[in-house]
Amino acid sequence: MSESEKLPKLDAKTQHLLRELAPVVLGAVVRRFRDFAASEDAVQEALVAASTNWPRDGMPDDPRAWLIRVASRRLVDHVRAEAARRHREAIVVSLVPPEEQLALAPTEEGTVERDDTLDLLFMCCHPSLTSASAIALTLRAVGGLTTAEIAKAFMVPEATMAQRISRAKQTIKTSGVPLEMPSSEERTQRLGAVMHVLYLIFSEGYTASAGTDLQRTDLSSEAMRLARLLHRLAPDDAEVAGLLALMLLTDARRDARSGPDGELIPLDEQDRSLWDRRAIVEGVALVSETLARGKVGPYQLQAAIAAVHDEAPSTEETDWQDILGLYGVLQRMTDNPMVSLNHAIATAMVYGAQAGLATLEQLADNPHLRDHHRLYAVRAHLHERASDLASARADYEHAARLATSVPERNYLLVKASRLHNAPK
Repeated sequence: MSESEKLPKLDAKTQHLLRELAPVVLGAVVRRFRDFAASEDAVQEALVAASTNWPRDGMPDDPRAWLIRVASRRLVDHVRAEAARRHREAIVVSLVPPEEQLALAPTEEGTVERDDTLDLLFMCCHPSLTSASAIALTLRAVGGLTTAEIAKAFMVPEATMAQRISRAKQTIKTSGVPLEMPSSEERTQRLGAVMHVLYLIFSEGYTASAGTDLQRTDLSSEAMRLARLLHRLAPDDAEVAGLLALMLLTDARRDARSGPDGELIPLDEQDRSLWDRRAIVEGVALVSETLARGKVGPYQLQAAIAAVHDEAPSTEETDWQDILGLYGVLQRMTDNPMVSLNHAIATAMVYGAQAGLATLEQLADNPHLRDHHRLYAVRAHLHERASDLASARADYEHAARLATSVPERNYLLVKASRLHNAPK
């Protein structure tokens, strides 16, 4: 569970602010004290204190500085208590130098120009961790995702992911490698993991894996903000530019993706006049410039696919042949099963529904997909295009049973109910 999930019930504005500040504050405290687990506990205590004090005493002038100060003091108190218990007061001196203790004033914290969240991203992608563990830990600390949401992104059981995150914290603690901002060379080495984290945070925000809301714009907006900062940090990295372009081109459709009651509207039924043309222009320019550099990566390819969709006047006028070719290249670069699903859809759009269904058959035994609602949703859609309405209805119903997002489940149930009179 992330820092802000355990908070008492607050008004929506305060709750949103605390969720937004949690990774920022954690980044500042971790950078100062170099102890991830202890810093996480201290920030949690600060958030709980805020949820108690702010409604009573009013919001402080600088909420971020208030939280950093309280968390830092909690951590100092914790270290001192441990030192006294073990008769090793030197621990306090080594962990918290006097000049750091003097830096707790809110006015000073309020003037820090560096981005603590981006710092935390790079620190969590620690050299002692595997890429998967680093990404999972960062999603928890920076993205504020629950263990269940992270498990869904990795397509593993929740218990497995909980163990992975716990082991990651312990590995950092026992590694002997300082938890601090990496050098320029180390940042380059960690860049791939950082991009993957931002991609997953954006994806969870764009389509929430569970709950009553289709989208979590707080997550997708924060991922885009950090991607812009990352692009400024590494302006010559084509994949960073590709990631930002992908986010822009995907998020451009946000306002058209749901109806007045929050219901899901699929791509082929969206009102394209609602798409954000400014974001599309910026995204297309970014991906066009990066593709011209020669070396192409997965984020650039996904951005190119998104650009083809966004520039098409309608689903029927979309260049599906181009999309199919891009997915073919992307498939050879990555073993992501969702890429394979999208490749099957593109195959159906170019060669017909039966060709798409034949492609799906090759994915039926994939352990990451066989219990995932999207496999059955795609199969239902292709059965419907092939006029096999009974099979389509059965697959829509099965997909709905597997879906954990309420808007997605409702959409699938509506699709199934419209085929209710289909012959068995």
